[in-house]
Amino acid sequence: MTSTSMARVAAAVWTAWACVGSTSAFGTPSLSARKGVNFATSFGTTSTSTSTLSMSSMAMPTTTTADEISAENPLRVIIAGAGVGGLALANSLSKHDHIAVTVLERTDEFKRFGGPIQLASNALKIINEMDSDVFTKIMDKFTFTGDKQNGIKDGIRNEWYAKFDLASPAESRGMPYTGVIERPDLQDIYLKALPKGVVQNGDGVVGYKTAADGTITATMESGKEVEGDVLIGADGIWSSVRATMRNEPVRGDESGVSYSGYTVFAGELTYDSFDNGEVGYKVYIGPGQYFVITDIGNGRYQWYAFLARAPGSAEKEEKPDGSSMYLQNIFEGWSPDIHHILKATQENEIEQRDLYDRPPSVVKPWTDGNVALLGDSVHAMMPNLGQGGCQAIEDAFVIVEELQDVTSKKEVADRLRRYRNRRLIRSAAVQGLSRFASDIIIRGFDTPAKIVMKDGIKFENFNYAGIVTKMLQPILPIFFMIQFNFLYEGWKNRTVIDVAATLGFLTVGGFMLLLGAGFVGEAGVAGLGLEALFGGEGLGAVFGGFEGFEGIDIFSMF
Repeated sequence: MTSTSMARVAAAVWTAWACVGSTSAFGTPSLSARKGVNFATSFGTTSTSTSTLSMSSMAMPTTTTADEISAENPLRVIIAGAGVGGLALANSLSKHDHIAVTVLERTDEFKRFGGPIQLASNALKIINEMDSDVFTKIMDKFTFTGDKQNGIKDGIRNEWYAKFDLASPAESRGMPYTGVIERPDLQDIYLKALPKGVVQNGDGVVGYKTAADGTITATMESGKEVEGDVLIGADGIWSSVRATMRNEPVRGDESGVSYSGYTVFAGELTYDSFDNGEVGYKVYIGPGQYFVITDIGNGRYQWYAFLARAPGSAEKEEKPDGSSMYLQNIFEGWSPDIHHILKATQENEIEQRDLYDRPPSVVKPWTDGNVALLGDSVHAMMPNLGQGGCQAIEDAFVIVEELQDVTSKKEVADRLRRYRNRRLIRSAAVQGLSRFASDIIIRGFDTPAKIVMKDGIKFENFNYAGIVTKMLQPILPIFFMIQFNFLYEGWKNRTVIDVAATLGFLTVGGFMLLLGAGFVGEAGVAGLGLEALFGGEGLGAVFGGFEGFEGIDIFSMF
C-alpha cells in the first residue's frame, strides 16, 4: 500500500466518521442488576396469560399476545456452546425474569482441561459490569501480568527490544490489570453462578430451522429438536450454526476459516524462573520464528513457539527425539532462557496445533432473523493479543444490552442486527491486529542491527531486515500505546469507530508496513495482517458498519 493509498484510506475513514458523529449511535442502556429465575423448562412451549386492570368501576380483561414478552411468556434464548462467551451471555441473561436461557453443550461433562486464558482489562471491566460476584471469584484465582514488565526481547542477544506498558492504560481508566486464569477455573465459576438446569450436556447443535413466525428450532446431533425464540451460535471456530446460516461446510476451504500460516507448540509446567514476580510475559524475536514465555501464577509458566509451517506439519515432520529436543534444535543459538524452559518441560506437557482464524465479514451475515453468531464462530483470531475470549465477552455484553429490554419477540431480529453493527468494526480491528502481530514478528522482524564497540568497531546483522528491525524499535512503543488504549477504551461498543485510534493505526501501522515491504517482498503489504484493517474485508467492515455503506466497492477508491 502506497503512502497515497494510506492517505486515501485515512480520508475515507474520516469522511465516514463525520457521517455518523463521535457519540453513541445506539443509545443502549446499561446492564440491569435485577435477579431472576430460570425458565428453561418453558422451551418448546408457547404460553399466554391474562391480567385484570381497574378502569373506573369496571374491570376489563387484557390478553397478551404470543409475541409480548413477560415473566409468564419469556423470551426463550438457546445458546449453542458453553465456552467463555456462551457462559458469560447465559449468566447475564438468566438474571432477567422475562428471559429463559438454555445452553446446549456437545461434551458429555466438563473436565479440567485446557490451559490458562488471558483476560485483558477490557474483558475484566465487562465481567465486573455484568456480574460483580463472578468478578470477585475470578479475582480470587487470578494472576496479574499487566502490573509487571512485559515486552519483546532480542531472541539471540537476550536483551530487551521494546516493552509494553499495560499498566498505564488500565490505571488511567480505573480498570483491573490484565492477567490470566486457568480456563477450567473460569468455566467452573460461571457454571456455579448459573441456575440449575440451564446448561445441558451431551448433545450439540448441528443446525437450525426458522418458522414463518420467527420461532427457531435447533437440531441436535441426536436428532432431538429444541424450540426457542433466539439462537446464539457460540460454538467455536468450526461452528455448525454459522455453517447453517451461511449454507457452507463446517470445515474445509469453503468454510471461510483460513489457515494462518503458523503452527504453535505450547508447554505448561511448574518452573522456577529467575524473574518470577517481575516479568509477566516475554516475546523473543528473531529470524523466521518467535518464542513466548508467560507467568501464569502459582509457580507455573506457559510457553509458546510460533513457527511458519504448512498445515498438518504436526503429522508430517518427524520428531524422533520428541518435541522438546526438536524445538531446542530449531532455536539453536537463541536465548538461554528458551533452552532452559524447554529442557525443564516434559513431553506430556507439550502440545502442537495449527492456528486458524477468520476475519469478521461484511459480505457474509452475522445474523439470520433471530439467530446470531458470537465469538470464534464469527471472528476467530490469532492468540497474540490474548483477545479471543475477551472479544467473545464483549459480544456477550452487547447482546445482553440489546435483548434485556425487548418487550416483543418481533423486536429481536432488529436488535441482533444492531449487535452486529456495534461489534463489526471493533472485532475486525482486533482480529487484524492479532494477525498483524504474528505476521510482522515472523515475516518482518530479524535480529536488530547493532554496532558493537569491542576490540574495535563491529557491525552485527547489518542487512536490510536487521536495520529495519532496529528502526522499528522506537516506533513499537507508540504503536503499543495506541493499541492498548484502543482495546481498553472501546469496551462499551457504543461508538461506531474510534477515529483517533484509526488514524493512529493508519499512520504508525502504515509506516511499519512500508518499512517492512522491502524485505518481506511483494507479499509484504498484502500478506501482513493489516489487510484486515486496511483492505478487502477489513476496510469493508469499516464501511459496512455504517448505514448505507454496505454495498461499497472498497477497491474502486484506490
